[in-house]
Amino acid sequence: MSGTKNNDEAAMALDLPLADPLPEAIAVTFDKCTSKLGMIPNVLKAYAFDEAKFSAFSLMYNDLMLAPSGLTKLEREMIAVVVSAVNSCVYCLTAHGAAVRQLSGDPVLGETLVHNYRAAKVTAKQRAMLDFAHKLTARPAEIEEADRAALRAAGFSERDLFDIVAVTGFFNMSNRVAAGTDMHPNRAYHFQAREDQA
Repeated sequence: MSGTKNNDEAAMALDLPLADPLPEAIAVTFDKCTSKLGMIPNVLKAYAFDEAKFSAFSLMYNDLMLAPSGLTKLEREMIAVVVSAVNSCVYCLTAHGAAVRQLSGDPVLGETLVHNYRAAKVTAKQRAMLDFAHKLTARPAEIEEADRAALRAAGFSERDLFDIVAVTGFFNMSNRVAAGTDMHPNRAYHFQAREDQA
């Protein structure tokens, strides 16, 4: 499958074709993506062989990344990038790196988070959040009350803590699915929000 890395038709290395006929809920989502993004993210194509799995993934993603939260959409995308950097997940670094560039209007922030979040110009509160997400990903057995206390001291609520943990956990799962299936990022992600908007 190495020759299909830039082919958006090949969402992953597993030969699991889209459900046929395509269930209405999936077709509606695909239409919305095409209208809003100009493409169907390959992660959605990868799950579209099974309506139940597609629905479960989509519902969890939408709840964690788009629903109301004390964390901004940008902060949730920042967590996705830091987790994906620890896991060397090409798909998620590419897709969520693009999202950070778009939401922040700062391509430097997006690239810095991809390479080394500690060098990124973020607030002290965001740095505490990213430190926690990094540790929870790299050394989960070492998380202790002091780590949660550091988030509280930075100004996060108990609900915020749950959201940080849940987003971190979700992307650890997603990274492993992407790695195990050799999920291919859409080519368009590489080019999004690259021009300096400052």
